[in-house]
Amino acid sequence: MRKFQVVSPYEPSGDQPQAIQKLADGFLRGDKYQTLKGVTGSGKTYTMAKIIEAVQRPTLIISHNKTLSAQLYREFKDFFPNNAVEYFVSYYDYYQPEAYVPARDLYIEKDAAINKEIDQMKMAATYSLMERRDVIVIATVSCIYGLGMPELYKSMRVHIEKGESLDTHKLALELAQIQYSRNNMVLERGTFRIRGDIIEIYPPYMEFDEAYRIELDFDEVARIRRFNAITGKTTEELDETVIYPAKNFVVPQDQLTTATERIQKEMEERVETLRAGGKLLEAERLKTRVTYDIEMMKEMGYCSGIENYSAPIAGRKAGEPPATLLHYFPDDFLCMIDEAHVTVPQIGAMYEGDRSRKQNLVDFGFRLPSALDNRPLKIDEFTAKMNQVIYVTATPRPQEIKQSTQVVEQIIRPTGLLDPIIDVRPSEGQMEDIFREVKARIEKGERSLILTLTKKMAEDLTDYLMGLHLKVKYIHSEIDTFERVEILKSLRTGEIDVLIGINLLREGIDLPEVSFIAILDADKIGFLRSATSLIQIIGRAARNENGHVVMYADNMSDAIKEAVGETRRRREIQQKYNEEHGITPHTVSKAVQDILIRQQKDAEENEAVQLDIMKKTANLFDAKQRKKLIDMLKKEMSDCADRLEYEQAAAIRDQILEIERTYGKGK
Repeated sequence: MRKFQVVSPYEPSGDQPQAIQKLADGFLRGDKYQTLKGVTGSGKTYTMAKIIEAVQRPTLIISHNKTLSAQLYREFKDFFPNNAVEYFVSYYDYYQPEAYVPARDLYIEKDAAINKEIDQMKMAATYSLMERRDVIVIATVSCIYGLGMPELYKSMRVHIEKGESLDTHKLALELAQIQYSRNNMVLERGTFRIRGDIIEIYPPYMEFDEAYRIELDFDEVARIRRFNAITGKTTEELDETVIYPAKNFVVPQDQLTTATERIQKEMEERVETLRAGGKLLEAERLKTRVTYDIEMMKEMGYCSGIENYSAPIAGRKAGEPPATLLHYFPDDFLCMIDEAHVTVPQIGAMYEGDRSRKQNLVDFGFRLPSALDNRPLKIDEFTAKMNQVIYVTATPRPQEIKQSTQVVEQIIRPTGLLDPIIDVRPSEGQMEDIFREVKARIEKGERSLILTLTKKMAEDLTDYLMGLHLKVKYIHSEIDTFERVEILKSLRTGEIDVLIGINLLREGIDLPEVSFIAILDADKIGFLRSATSLIQIIGRAARNENGHVVMYADNMSDAIKEAVGETRRRREIQQKYNEEHGITPHTVSKAVQDILIRQQKDAEENEAVQLDIMKKTANLFDAKQRKKLIDMLKKEMSDCADRLEYEQAAAIRDQILEIERTYGKGK
């Protein structure tokens, strides 16, 4: 087996070595749950990579959104160039789920646009898990949604070996059964063609546009080659090869026949129940829909919305969990949950949201009750499927801490930078105090951030400070997305000195120019002033050697006490380490423009995994398709901005402007 090997010009530093050692040892001795509690900028991703190298196990890394997953995918690709690093996220560029709104008697059909590139990457992930152990899969919570059964996926593969007898007609039937389509003109992913004694098969999961060419000498396999499907150049001579299905959801014909009988029986029972309850319209609607779907499955092997019949097709009993990506991993795999304080609650919420939508479809005769079992895993089912888990977060919840046999801290930053100084001051006279602090930062060429609780207060405070001749702007949800991106850039470049907002300083924002953060109404009870949020906010000032956070409050809430105590504890540890090792912390000294260019490049690379291929899924010369694509991009851009990922939003904005400039805006 090929071993995991980290390729990096750096060696572990600070307290990375002890974190790697402790967590790797904990995994190898069988600890079920552990937590890596790492501060902002401490190199948690590198630590994760070194742990994987130490334990040598297939690894699943779950993140809470596509953008962060894309960033992790790119970083782990760089760390492990000789191993299989795969990307498993939802392959929908646009997705409108099937739904029914009883109050308006409104049925909404499922509508979706599938991203072919991401679909290929999902297929590559399952293929790699079947063929090798040196696999790292970066996934979102889509990994807990139903997928084809791994036993069928593996058992239905087609094995071809040199010297064996091969019937081309039989091979064509086998390939069609595992969802390949025949195309003798154009060889595309998921297709095959037979021309005389030459058979070419292009699996959808191959990473480098590679396909297989099988050459026959009469009925005997004389040669097997892997070649580039675009250039036609041979890349490798093979003695044998295995062709996996073109789709994860594949079913043998005999099993599909049995499944249609189960579906027919369930339909008859459900129709009878609806009629007995006086729901004649619903009964007729269900009978018509399901009868049509059964006919399609018998004739074509599939039907629209076939995933709603996954339980009877797989032979699962009511309530049994579906097969998911987790079922493709071997039993001894490692799972790392990034930003666990956000990701774990998100995993737990998926089932209830899906269930409430589908229950209406079942109640009103649009779907059979078994459709409820086409669902994400419940949190207890997810937990039961986990082998060993490492939570990765700067602010673990009490649930993660309680579960973990050990919480390993990573407090020392390789740069030597310290957590900021924290003061808690009374709210009386806060405006004058903020003005003095901001003026002091302006004289040093540094920037300031102010957090309020309401939009109105952000706007009023902006007017007040502008009246004092400060260069200041505010950001909140009503600000146009393009403008929000430009405002953040203007803060970095020095066009403004102060930025005011509500929730603009949480995960993922990097502002080394900011040395002062003011938090108003810090003692108020709520999500925006919880201990977790305050610690995340304080971490944003840790990029600057002069970082200073002031909380304005009349009472010392429990959240303030916890945040202040935790930050001061970290700072003491960091100071002691720096003194012992002769380290003098310095703010990143790159010019602001250099930082902007680097971060813009990072954002563009992250979005490239998704957005470049989105352009390929639409015919840009068609005005309607072009408008639909632009709308999708604008929504993604807005989502990035809402998550405070402004560089990603700017990358998407540039793509929108390029499309509009080249093809027009659409209609």
